[in-house]
Amino acid sequence: MALLTRFFQIPEQSFFLLGPRGTGKSTWLRARLPDALWLDLLDPVLHRRLVARPERLRAALAGAPAARTVVIDEIQRAPELLSVVHAVLEEPSPPRFVLTGSSARKLRRGEVNLLGGRALNRTLHPFMAAELPRFDLARALEVGLVPLVVDSPNPEGTLGAYASLYIDQEVHAEGLTRDVGAFARSLEAISFSHGGQLNISAVARECEVERKVVGGYIGILEDLLVAFRLPVFRKRAKRAMVARDKLYLFDAGVFRSLRPTGPLDRPGDIDGQALEGLVAQHLRAWAAYSGGAASIFYWRTRGGSEVDFVVYGPNCFHAFEVKNARAVYSADLRALRTFRSDYPEADAAILYRGRERMRMHGIWCFPVEDFLREMVPGRGLLEWVGA
Repeated sequence: MALLTRFFQIPEQSFFLLGPRGTGKSTWLRARLPDALWLDLLDPVLHRRLVARPERLRAALAGAPAARTVVIDEIQRAPELLSVVHAVLEEPSPPRFVLTGSSARKLRRGEVNLLGGRALNRTLHPFMAAELPRFDLARALEVGLVPLVVDSPNPEGTLGAYASLYIDQEVHAEGLTRDVGAFARSLEAISFSHGGQLNISAVARECEVERKVVGGYIGILEDLLVAFRLPVFRKRAKRAMVARDKLYLFDAGVFRSLRPTGPLDRPGDIDGQALEGLVAQHLRAWAAYSGGAASIFYWRTRGGSEVDFVVYGPNCFHAFEVKNARAVYSADLRALRTFRSDYPEADAAILYRGRERMRMHGIWCFPVEDFLREMVPGRGLLEWVGA
């Protein structure tokens, strides 16, 4: 596949570019920054030399004085280099550093904040629907939108190996846990929580391990950027709210590959989880690429009313409910109507699998495929309908 245009905008100043394996960080940067000095820490010889003596980075910079951009790929493999980068950035007319990584764990331990405001933090996400020349919703729900998978001649096979890639290359190689087998089993159990409230105790019982061990495993997934949480929307709350965050795997296809299935599983339930996750990953990418001006939440009262997503920021306040159904009925609007009774300032919409655009009781009903295609960073989520 030809290199596609991404919504991510390369900053003028130094920045960290984080993202899960396979999101295309290196491939995309090599095409966009062809004149950069490139230091690939997956090269064992280079990695060994720089870890042994981080100050050798200065020698590499001196050897390419014309390079105004320096890319250090997989920086988490040598966080010791950040001290040298910091020192160089304090000098007159430093180059722009682009520091890529697929894990935030070692960077945090390596005090990434020592760079302060000298380097921005950015994330590259899976493809958004509007980045693709042709977006197929059904296909996206099956194999996801990770560029490594989408570009593969065998997407199903590549997706099937994705979890193993993380376990073998990240978890095992980096020594993030002593029992890789238990982690792999927990990963399957955690997949059942995709799109649901995170109950660590329930996962621990399922895996027959201690609660704190499962908490550590989820922390690893978040550090590897494979999973993320949505907090409960509590601003000006008028009702008693639940306490637990919701958990999502970062890509619908990765969720499908990890979620065990059997005779007792209903395909519609799994499809619904995948669809909700697909919307979640798009909203997250939209917010990140739009400058981070909006945050994503969910809303659930202790009485059981729930709205899948609340997007809140200085210039937006939206509530979205996702339905894996071909039709919308009045009963489907109940949670959104409850939410709007508390927050009349919010625009509300149901995203469903049908084809008709409707408005019922002041609530939009959109085909989810249309909504995803029209989601463009820097543009309002409902601007395309004039809302």
